Amino acid sequence: MALPQPTAPFTAEDYLRWEAGQPDKHEYYHGETFAMGGASRRHVTISGNVFSALDEALEGSPCRAYMADMKVQAAADEAYFYPDVLVTCDPADHRADQFMRAPTLIVEVLSHATAAYDRGEKFAAYRRIPSLRDFVLIDPDLRRIEHYRRSQDERWELQDIEPEQALVLESLEVSIPWQKVFRNAD
Repeated sequence: MALPQPTAPFTAEDYLRWEAGQPDKHEYYHGETFAMGGASRRHVTISGNVFSALDEALEGSPCRAYMADMKVQAAADEAYFYPDVLVTCDPADHRADQFMRAPTLIVEVLSHATAAYDRGEKFAAYRRIPSLRDFVLIDPDLRRIEHYRRSQDERWELQDIEPEQALVLESLEVSIPWQKVFRNAD
């Protein structure tokens, strides 16, 4: 009987080459890949609403919004993630094909399957991206917005965005009304 042979770790470079040829999306974290499941209608609607509001508000600025299929590198954690929406103001990112390195804002729309991971390991990795100023979690079921903002002294502060309150992203000088985030997501 043959013994199982140890396999070499799946490096980040291996992942990037492999992922480019895959029909479905996969995230990468410490040598492991994780298949990304399909999103619900509400998830897609909310992501689209946020992207649209950001895209319009950032017109004429050096910042751009990206959605769904653009990866973010969390280099300190040897990780690549697909946030639902991200904004970067870095000119090098605007020329990137595979992944962004310097996001200013990351938005994740929660699902039952990913909520704990998005709040835990993924947010921990995102916090170590030096350029990141804002991290937003949106819960479509509870219609809740949680805005984490990096303060001047590098602490992460949470603000719950209540209904009828705007999501104010000071780092981008953008404000998105709560109603616009959840528009058509009933």
